[in-house]
Amino acid sequence: MKVIPAIDIIDGKCVRLTQGNYSQCKIYSSDPLEVAKLFEAAGVKRLHLVDLDGAKAAGVVNWPILEAICSQTTLSVDFGGGVKSESDIRRVFDAGADYVCVGSMAQTDPEQTACWLERYGGEKLIVGADVWNTKVCIQGWKKITDVTIFQLIETYRGRIRHLMCTDITRDGMMTGPAFDLYEELLRLYPEVHLIASGGVGGLEDLKRLEAVGVEEVIVGKALYERKIELSGI
Repeated sequence: MKVIPAIDIIDGKCVRLTQGNYSQCKIYSSDPLEVAKLFEAAGVKRLHLVDLDGAKAAGVVNWPILEAICSQTTLSVDFGGGVKSESDIRRVFDAGADYVCVGSMAQTDPEQTACWLERYGGEKLIVGADVWNTKVCIQGWKKITDVTIFQLIETYRGRIRHLMCTDITRDGMMTGPAFDLYEELLRLYPEVHLIASGGVGGLEDLKRLEAVGVEEVIVGKALYERKIELSGI
């Protein structure tokens, strides 16, 4: 199973939230590029980069950090947070990212998102679903919709290739991922490549996710808090 470290950005700093709450924000570094270089030096190949400012704003905010990490490391970057337009997607790819994660737009504008999936391909465009008790949340986790993650996937059935699912109730808690949810998603949608996120607290969680069938997992706070060492994965 592939472990993908996460860098979340607020005000240009590397941070972690607890259950998506912006008021519960812990700063781990004032230099996200330096953190990315440390991951690279540890042998990491893939990075999950999130613009949390952009996620709750009208568009991407932290462009310089994306551009710096893409140009000054060899990491394969998937980027999300505030991607709301065709020009945003083009600029993310032009900056050097390999994948774009579309979150809120996948819920608020399925027609446009479907067009992007056709245009850029499901291998490059990741559909992101942040969920609270299976309900999809949007606008930087500020709004809980009435749409379940299962309904969201059905909207893009046949188009979606990669799904990044974050259980917000577990995110930043390090109390264990949503194993039952991921197992159900893998059972119902075997054609979708699931990227799990939220709640990982140690190596046992990684082993259990692998046993469930998850092939890729985003890990954030457990790395920053040294609950998991990259050298031990």
